[in-house]
Amino acid sequence: MEINADFHIHSRYSGATSKNMEFPVIARQAELKGLNLVGTGDALHGKWLNEIKKLEKYGEGIYALGETKFIITLEVEDSRRVHHCAILPDISCAESLREVFSKYSNLDIDGRPHLSLKGEEIAEIISDAGGLIGPGHAFVPWTSVYKEYDSIDDCYGSALKRVRFIELGLSADTDMADTIEELQNLTFLSNSDAHSPWPNKLGREFNRLEVNDITFKDISLAIERRKGRSIVLNVGFDPQMGKYHRSACIKCYNIYNLEEAQRLKWKCSKCGGRIKKGVKDRIKEIATWDEPMHPYNRPEYIKIVPLSEIIASALGVNFYSKKVQTLWNKLVSKFGSEIAVLIDESFEDIAVESGEAVAAYIISFRMGDFRIREGGGGRYGEIIFNFREKVREKTGGIGQRSLDSF
Repeated sequence: MEINADFHIHSRYSGATSKNMEFPVIARQAELKGLNLVGTGDALHGKWLNEIKKLEKYGEGIYALGETKFIITLEVEDSRRVHHCAILPDISCAESLREVFSKYSNLDIDGRPHLSLKGEEIAEIISDAGGLIGPGHAFVPWTSVYKEYDSIDDCYGSALKRVRFIELGLSADTDMADTIEELQNLTFLSNSDAHSPWPNKLGREFNRLEVNDITFKDISLAIERRKGRSIVLNVGFDPQMGKYHRSACIKCYNIYNLEEAQRLKWKCSKCGGRIKKGVKDRIKEIATWDEPMHPYNRPEYIKIVPLSEIIASALGVNFYSKKVQTLWNKLVSKFGSEIAVLIDESFEDIAVESGEAVAAYIISFRMGDFRIREGGGGRYGEIIFNFREKVREKTGGIGQRSLDSF
């Protein structure tokens, strides 16, 4: 069976998160998005862990609320401010880790705690407890393994063999990451790192897995690519949409290439602000090859954006507007999930519910008939549609294939 999973979210107990990040809301929005499995996030935080314990036990290491299944996950920051994500076998494992890690931090200050431990030590502790660990949003310029180190070996040392995955983050994709030779044997995960439960955040990146059952064991086998289980598809942002894709000023967002930024000593020539190195340039610095070298077992990466952003572009309004939310609800109610609308449904069927203008924008996105104003410096990129009058006539045979094609 194939399932859609987003392993990295946060609770309302993490900094800068929505008060709506609570299980009833997350579960309902995940169902509308088309996610089968969601990470709990923040499993070391005492209050959130108590809420996790109230979920229904579904199977080995899996918990449920309504139709949405949950798996125990966490993110921690090490002594060098590198972030690490982990997927745990059950609640008791989270309780054991909470006991160990409480010696190195007050775990109830923030859902994503800072630990006075090295990455190597964290990897050993989590792995010994039975969890799966890997670097979170591995390339972002603030709190990532490749911001702090030129190699993941420098971070994890003797515990490198315990690392099971890397998380690509919103500003990178498979093509970019597979220019780095040391990542060839690691599984890539594409997760949302959602701080809000709404569908423009939750599941904005996700993974499609081939498993026999929804259990921790099968999820583990899929990440480790064993016994016929695997990640069969990574789905996420076009990296150009990521807010740290390009090197850019963090005040005025003016974009620079690497050579310009270096010449200016990372000071913006327009406003004097700080230029933050983008993921594209960071990967350029550490890449082994100019072009990606995909290993045989690497799944394809398909690009999506939130449906609300496409609707907003078609209507010419802000995606938080009532018009956008009303139409989003109508489409998702009709077709079952946001993913179905974005990828699988026909122009004709969508047009019946939304009108031809909105349907044309959705199909235009699916065909790749748009350009992107690249993100950088902390500002997300923006889709600019190259709308064509005859887009309806071009719905077959070009652009990205549907998710069901993989």
